Amino acid sequence: MGEQNKPPLNNSQAIYRILDANLDRAREGLRIIEEWCRFGLNDSDLTQLCKQMRQQLGQWHSNELRQARDTPGDPGTHLTHPQEVERTDIDHLLQVNLCRVQEALRVLEEYAKLYNSDMAARCKQMRYEVYSLESELLGKKRHHLLKQSSLYLVTAPSQNLFAVVEAALQGGLTLVQYREKNADDTVRFSQAQKLCQLCHQYGALFIVNDRIDIALAVKADGVHLGQQDAPIALARQVLGPQRIIGRSTTNPGEMQKAIAEGADYIGVGPVYETPTKPDKAPAGFEYVRHALENCPIPWFAIGGINSQNLPEVLKAGARRIAIVRAIMQAEQPTLMTQYFLAQLQHPVHYV
Repeated sequence: MGEQNKPPLNNSQAIYRILDANLDRAREGLRIIEEWCRFGLNDSDLTQLCKQMRQQLGQWHSNELRQARDTPGDPGTHLTHPQEVERTDIDHLLQVNLCRVQEALRVLEEYAKLYNSDMAARCKQMRYEVYSLESELLGKKRHHLLKQSSLYLVTAPSQNLFAVVEAALQGGLTLVQYREKNADDTVRFSQAQKLCQLCHQYGALFIVNDRIDIALAVKADGVHLGQQDAPIALARQVLGPQRIIGRSTTNPGEMQKAIAEGADYIGVGPVYETPTKPDKAPAGFEYVRHALENCPIPWFAIGGINSQNLPEVLKAGARRIAIVRAIMQAEQPTLMTQYFLAQLQHPVHYV
């Protein structure tokens, strides 16, 4: 069992009960998190990490501690709180159980100082590992949602910016990029901050175009970089491994370079001529077909795509698209978003 620090006899049973209860609590919370890592994220590394911590806690859960358990005489078994009755979504469920594990480990760390100093030291180390796991899960959640997202709204300046974006989010949109090239920084920061809060309210990812500093300041989920913007390595250094970094590409060479530099996704286009990129000749369907066959990371066909030409884009092999004007200028952004999502979910009839 390691080095023993036996508590005074008159306190030993209470301490044993505290250790027993919190070992149970930590192991149960870890198992709930482990199941999501295994079946929700299909991540073997995180699954193994949770399993190893559970097994370590199990080794300390001795008969001596279990025999001190007194469930009928425990006043805490009947205590509950309305917030314990429901979980709003998977993020809420994970957050609650991560907190549960962290709190239990802190209790174990302190009370084990009276029982087993090796156990106390390891629980302290394990608590920091759970903090890192929490950050890792947040990053995995972002990348998991990115892979699930088939429609990407890139904003354009609008008097109704927030109303249009919220209408699209109400239609099921899960990925938004804030793009504003001409406003001053105070306006950009204010708009980005409000859009970030709006996207997170609906469970959507929020990406900032070009400006790494604004993305960091508003706690965005990532940044999108053009070919003339900052290097991906710099963005990664500033934003860290958990956030998403995208790169615009117009040809196979730029695609390969972005992948090699560690982009999480790329834009493929412009497919058609677009006023958003007036200096760029259309890349056309040839590049879309090249991306279909050669790009191992998520990619979004972009550039002049609308409801009329969408069948051509899907026929060329695109399964994710980025839209600007077709949603930003739509009379009913919610319905337009729902239309695009419905077509992307069933593209087989276009092939």
